[in-house]
Amino acid sequence: MSTPTPLPPAEALPIQSLITPTAGGIASRVLARTPGGNLTLFAFDAGQELSEHTTQFDALVMVLTGAVDLTIGGTRVHATPGTIVRMPGGVAHAVEAPERAQMLLLMLRNP
Repeated sequence: MSTPTPLPPAEALPIQSLITPTAGGIASRVLARTPGGNLTLFAFDAGQELSEHTTQFDALVMVLTGAVDLTIGGTRVHATPGTIVRMPGGVAHAVEAPERAQMLLLMLRNP
């Protein structure tokens, strides 16, 4: 497991500068990793998706740009900038990006 490059302290960073979107793909960058969880920045090109999977930890999705469609335990949720969605641990979920989008994923672990 690689260690993420730490963000510099006490500096306001434009989120757009922290990730390079991939044409026809998905880019991700771990911004922080601790025993209590991870914070990962994702950039999706239009039409990209993360297939259905399950993790044991709760997670929060915060949409920054564009929009994503989440399917969580069979319930579809359309998330747009300024919204936050909780994905409970142990529940199958998937992410689809109908348009270019960026989101933060905060995974919460029990240390």
